Amino acid sequence: MALPIAGLGRLIAAKRGARGIRAAAADVGISQATLSRVENGHMPDLATFAKICKWLDRDPKEFLGLEMADIAAPAQKAVVHFRKKKTVTAETATALGELILAAQRAVQARDDLIGE
Repeated sequence: MALPIAGLGRLIAAKRGARGIRAAAADVGISQATLSRVENGHMPDLATFAKICKWLDRDPKEFLGLEMADIAAPAQKAVVHFRKKKTVTAETATALGELILAAQRAVQARDDLIGE
């Protein structure tokens, strides 16, 4: 059974216990601000997520709900995730996401046509 990604913050808090956020962040290899944000429920980027999982001694698959068969199988669908930045409007992020997904569908259609 997969652990919810929202539970990542609780696991961080439990592992660091009474230790300060600075000391724990130094152990993880990320900034204290980043560790604090993730502990408070914000979604980390992939590099940060990988470092936190390593520090927690947890396999990222536990949070993502992936089995080895899922990883070995070709991706059926692209998923778009943008980091929260105030320089990108919601409309721009939506348009970029649609563009990325359209490109992925086009590549899949091409592969289907040529039998790859």
